[in-house]
Amino acid sequence: MGLVELSSSGKGHLIPIAILIDGEFYDAGAYKAAPVPMALESGTVYEAVRTGISQGLFTVSGALEANNNWIAEGTWQSASALAVAAAAAAKKKEAQSKPATEPVEGPPVLRRASSAKPAEPPPPAPPAESKPDAKPSAPAPAASAHGAPEAPAASAASASASGPAVSEEDDPNRPVLKRGAPSPAEVKKRNAPVASPAKVAAQTPADAHKASTPASSASGSMQLIPAISDADGPDPRPYAFSLKPDEEQKLRKKILALAGDEVRARAEQLAAESQAAARPPTPSGSKAKPPQPSFEDVQFRAFDLSNSNEPVLVVTAKARMPARPNAAGTDLQYIITLVTRDDMYGELHKVFSSITDTQHFDVLARMELIDAVDADGDGRGELLFRQVSDAGSAFILYRVIGDRLWPLFQGTPGQ
Repeated sequence: MGLVELSSSGKGHLIPIAILIDGEFYDAGAYKAAPVPMALESGTVYEAVRTGISQGLFTVSGALEANNNWIAEGTWQSASALAVAAAAAAKKKEAQSKPATEPVEGPPVLRRASSAKPAEPPPPAPPAESKPDAKPSAPAPAASAHGAPEAPAASAASASASGPAVSEEDDPNRPVLKRGAPSPAEVKKRNAPVASPAKVAAQTPADAHKASTPASSASGSMQLIPAISDADGPDPRPYAFSLKPDEEQKLRKKILALAGDEVRARAEQLAAESQAAARPPTPSGSKAKPPQPSFEDVQFRAFDLSNSNEPVLVVTAKARMPARPNAAGTDLQYIITLVTRDDMYGELHKVFSSITDTQHFDVLARMELIDAVDADGDGRGELLFRQVSDAGSAFILYRVIGDRLWPLFQGTPGQ
């Protein structure tokens, strides 16, 4: 298992995370490094999956080490590009398997440029039968007494003089003699409707603008996509839990309420440990309403990891407590990651909680959710986190069992 870091330009690299050997996870950046780790051997193909959906293939072409960390370089092929290439290959194979309708070599075939059939000339009228007793009619004189031409010749001359003469080379419908079967481009050109010059001139600027305008990137930041290299693994399945908008807002409100309790507990702990002045006592007989933290950069995810229709909810957010007089730590920013499980009765059960603040990164690391991924090929999804502290970063893989997170793999900080 690795992590593909993909830029908006389509270039990326892969960070090795873990390798599964005989049911045990090992550090993929150190396993059989002689000198290159086995997970980064040239030609190894990784399938990038986002929440169980394939996003493309990353093929390792080389590896380099920097600060005791291995990074793989390679080529990235998105799922859409692979689909287009597969469709083109199938179309080419189908075209090659079909027999030719006309021999490539053979006698010339006369075809017209227009798809419309030319009008057939009327059949010649049958000659009139002569009767024995009929008198032969006198032939029409070729010219009158004054030398004037006969009427048919005069009408033909007037018809030719009334319209402009069109040469055969300028006639678009004139037949062209070619050898062999027509190419697909010729067939398309012959069957395409002819547009007027005014219409073509009106459409050309818009079409040229569309062709020259590149597709805008959805996000300019780096994409983090888990990747698996397993020739015998199961087919990927989606791990996202579908929620209606009202259901999502309801669950979001519930989990943020639990996150608020975690933030307040952390703030109370810091206040008790500090040497600041004590808070003013609360009058007897009344209870002060606990302050509510304000959240920002909230990321809410819902997963169905075991296909049990009981979603696992993960929220990561930053929070601040409202300022209070004579209170310590009110200017701190808290970073919280909370994992809960929603049971069949709609109740949330806390599975995991990690909270730190901007002044304690040296002792309390923050947890960043990467995604849900099937790391061992059993069809169930696990949660992949990156643990970040002042000492560095490391990857942790958890499995949700009941109301607990069980670590399957934990990397060494400093990666």
